[in-house]
Amino acid sequence: MTDDDNRWLDENGDPIDEDHRGLVYDIRTLIDRRRMLGIFGGAALTSLLAACGATTQSSGAESGSSPTATPSATGGATASASAEGTASLTEVPDETGGPYPADGSNGVNVLDDSGIVRSDIRSSFGSSTTVAEGIPLTIALTVRDATTGEALSGRGVYLWHCDRDGNYSLYSNGVENENYLRGVQETDANGTVTFTSIYPACYSGRWPHIHFEVYEDTATAVASGPIVKTSQIALPAETNTAVYATSGYERSISNASRVSLQNDNVFGDDGGIHQIATMSGSVSQGYTAALTIGV
Repeated sequence: MTDDDNRWLDENGDPIDEDHRGLVYDIRTLIDRRRMLGIFGGAALTSLLAACGATTQSSGAESGSSPTATPSATGGATASASAEGTASLTEVPDETGGPYPADGSNGVNVLDDSGIVRSDIRSSFGSSTTVAEGIPLTIALTVRDATTGEALSGRGVYLWHCDRDGNYSLYSNGVENENYLRGVQETDANGTVTFTSIYPACYSGRWPHIHFEVYEDTATAVASGPIVKTSQIALPAETNTAVYATSGYERSISNASRVSLQNDNVFGDDGGIHQIATMSGSVSQGYTAALTIGV
């Protein structure tokens, strides 16, 4: 008697009736018979037995255990996101562009300046080449149709934020002649724009954030045409704490201790649940902030 035959004996050593040997035996018997007729190849046999084994393991798992979760595409974004719509998603809330948009709505307009269409926004362009210092941050924003989930390619995105000291170029004292940390890009086939920047400060009264405006296309953006969506990206507390512990961000520590997502005057309505970026990276290597928005 072979080892395989021993598998079908009961505790007294008596043969188990074929009708009670279970799923593994039934599938093996079926495959063995069909193999004789040349219907199944070796690959099919391996596949079926593997599937059967997986079913057996699943049914024998400990109570309370769960399979490894697959991250949801709705919570974040990467440049490799699928362009195909899979489901509707919540439209990102409309938020204020704040007092420092530089889009022509409050004084200065940087959008019609040559050089504003760019991916690396760390430096000023034009008459100044000053580079904003801080922990490196890549910002990946994916724009999708809120109804269908379809990627919106060819859209213009204008993005801006404060520097390490909490100052906004073109407005704040000492940086009125700088235009760093501002830029326009076109969404790719996946609906994504990626900006190279630095981690913004936390200034008094506001949760750390990044502003953006979505336009129909880049031509509309640089012409200060109609805005499709104005909103903000919220940066998560854990990353804020890590960054603000580094040199140059000292002011942000006390500012951050006095504000929360719940009492922030922009994100407070819902705690920014549709605007919190998904983060990856480290202080030493730099971070990536990714967010998928519905418009």
